[in-house]
Amino acid sequence: MITYYDDRSVQVTSTAVRVDGRAFPLAEISAVWHRRGSRSWRVLAGRGAIGAALAGPLVAAALGIALALWLHRSPVVTLAIVGASVLVGLGVGPLADVLFEHLDRSYARGSRELEMWARWRGQPVRLLHTGDALRFGQIYRAVQRAMERAPQNASGSSGTIARPRSRP
Repeated sequence: MITYYDDRSVQVTSTAVRVDGRAFPLAEISAVWHRRGSRSWRVLAGRGAIGAALAGPLVAAALGIALALWLHRSPVVTLAIVGASVLVGLGVGPLADVLFEHLDRSYARGSRELEMWARWRGQPVRLLHTGDALRFGQIYRAVQRAMERAPQNASGSSGTIARPRSRP
């Protein structure tokens, strides 16, 4: 038996797909497809907030420099304001690494709910429902590999991977 994917709730092997304790033998699966839900505005708003947090200190630094030049104060005061503004702008450096990591994870997780469906014993069955796009992709590819390498099922075919359908 070959294991294509294994985590705490999903296992894909050369003989079956197991999801949350339920086993679906590959020989009884005739087709697999997936559906994408609508975009999550919460996720998109979170990405926008991260972008604003990245741009905020840089904008503050630029405004500080512009303010220092606009005030026409003594060179010492102007230099102090410009110096403080530059320090604020440089302060974004260590913070940027953390924020970019959160942004990267946000894109890996995705912004849609994803479902994997199979025709099992002639009936459509939802195998998986998740919002984690990276994990979903790994599981879906594992099921594809398992279906391609599976011996022929009871209907005489080795199963098919159907074209994806989006939810209206």
